[in-house]
Amino acid sequence: MNATPLDLAAAFTERFGTEPDGLWSAPGRVNLIGEHTDYNDGFVLPFAINQSTTVAAAVRQDRLVRVASTFAPDEAPVTADLDTLEEGGVQGWAAYPIGVLWAMEQAGHRCPGLDLLVDSSVPVGAGLSSSAALECSVAAAVNDLGELGVSLRELATIGQLAENRMVGAPTGIMDQSASLLGEVGHAVFLDCRSGDSRLVPLDLEGAGLELLVIDTRVSHAHSTGGYAARRRSCELGAELMGVPALRDLSVKDLAEAAGVLDEETFRRVRHIVTENARVEDAVRVLTSGGPADLGSLLVASHASMRDDFEISCAELDTAVDAALDAGAIGARMTGGGFGGAAIALVRADDAAAVRSSVEGAFASAGFRAPVIFGVLPGAGAARTA
Repeated sequence: MNATPLDLAAAFTERFGTEPDGLWSAPGRVNLIGEHTDYNDGFVLPFAINQSTTVAAAVRQDRLVRVASTFAPDEAPVTADLDTLEEGGVQGWAAYPIGVLWAMEQAGHRCPGLDLLVDSSVPVGAGLSSSAALECSVAAAVNDLGELGVSLRELATIGQLAENRMVGAPTGIMDQSASLLGEVGHAVFLDCRSGDSRLVPLDLEGAGLELLVIDTRVSHAHSTGGYAARRRSCELGAELMGVPALRDLSVKDLAEAAGVLDEETFRRVRHIVTENARVEDAVRVLTSGGPADLGSLLVASHASMRDDFEISCAELDTAVDAALDAGAIGARMTGGGFGGAAIALVRADDAAAVRSSVEGAFASAGFRAPVIFGVLPGAGAARTA
């Protein structure tokens, strides 16, 4: 629906028979570089985007949670009782918002009952973390309404716990951190082991650049097999190399790893090790130079995900190749893979040509037409009304 605040408040009143106590929004994210490094205790460099999920919320006098969506106005709200809610006790999309309240309570924070109405402009299944946007908007709402005083860093952990255990998706901490900690004109450099983060300048407009998101419209789902299989490969590689996590290996350790690991596990490990190095290189580039110098790192990241981690697909490869052919500075798939979106860093004057090239390549290949749009680094989760 992508409602205005007034429209969403009115829709809430129509659905639940009372006015909301407020509206809270949280953005999706683009991961500029650093894919699948998060659950390996590594480094990531995402940024919050200027598309968000908004939740209208009102406190109830009991311990029930009722969740509805503007995208399904005729469906009855999904209801859960916080006093009896168990891990895995909610199925479907409602597991994300209700899972946040369950995770809050697991972390020792008693939540009030809530009525929640969700609206979003973050594309679902495109690799822009619509799930984290939903989790973080609800986390911000319950934190305020329950006067819980939970820090943004802990809210990120709570969102991850909800996704891991209520939804069953083995994701890391990156998406929630970007959605909560993002600021306009900046990326978030996150150490996924310590949880420490810092903002890195990413002034695309000032550099005369645009970042295009190319949604291939090939849906992916993190709770299904490919993502989990890659995570198991990483855990196996760390175990066989005798380290707590792949974060603890450097590029110079790869020669030894080649002699210890089977061929497939080695390629999975090589992607993580080299991707961590690329994240640190990207931070140096943005700090000392600017985003126009990121091209080679983005291209190398995509090749690693395509060849070593094997999480790309024909549509993503076509998007990246067509963007580069049309003059993009750099391009790569973003997100968990197996579909979703690619990103292309382009000079503003080249944006139209890159769009046309990608659309033409998809048509020639017989793929569904992609959805292409620009994003800018935006603000993190906040109360909006």
